[in-house]
Amino acid sequence: MALDESEIGGLRRQLGELSDRSEITDLITRLGVWLDGHCLEDPGELFAADVVAETPGGRQEGFDVVVDGARRAHADYARLQHFVSNVLVDLDGDQASARAHLVAVFISEGAQADTRVLVGHYRFGIVRTTVGWRISRLAILPSWSSPVSEAALIPSPGA
Repeated sequence: MALDESEIGGLRRQLGELSDRSEITDLITRLGVWLDGHCLEDPGELFAADVVAETPGGRQEGFDVVVDGARRAHADYARLQHFVSNVLVDLDGDQASARAHLVAVFISEGAQADTRVLVGHYRFGIVRTTVGWRISRLAILPSWSSPVSEAALIPSPGA
C-alpha cells in the first residue's frame, strides 16, 4: 500500500518529534553525568549562552556564572550520583519545557564527612540552537533533603 504525500508528511512530523524528545531526554541525562563527573567535561554541550539556573544555592544567570556555580557546589564531594527519572517533555517548535524527578546523593570523605541526599524535581526550559538542543532554564525544586549518618566509600568501578 502506497502512502500519499499527506501521510508521508505526518510520518515525518512524528519522526521529528520523536527525535527531538530523545535528544532532549539525552540532554537531561548528560546534565546528571556532567554533575557526577565534577563538571569537568564540556558544558557547551549542555547550556545555552543565556542560561538561568535556580538551585538551592541561589539564582545564577549566564553560561559562565551557571557553570562556575555548579562546579563550586559539587567540588567538595568525593562522590556524586544524580538519579533523574520520569522525564516529561513538552515541545513547542524550537522551544521545549521538561520536568523530571531528581534524587541526588552527595558523599564527602574525611574527618568532617558530609553526606546527604536531596530529593526533588527539575524544571527545564530548552531551546533548539544551531548546534542542537540546549538548556536555557533550570530549576531545582527540593522536596526534602537529609544528612546521612554513615556512608561507606568503596573503590570506584571506573564508571
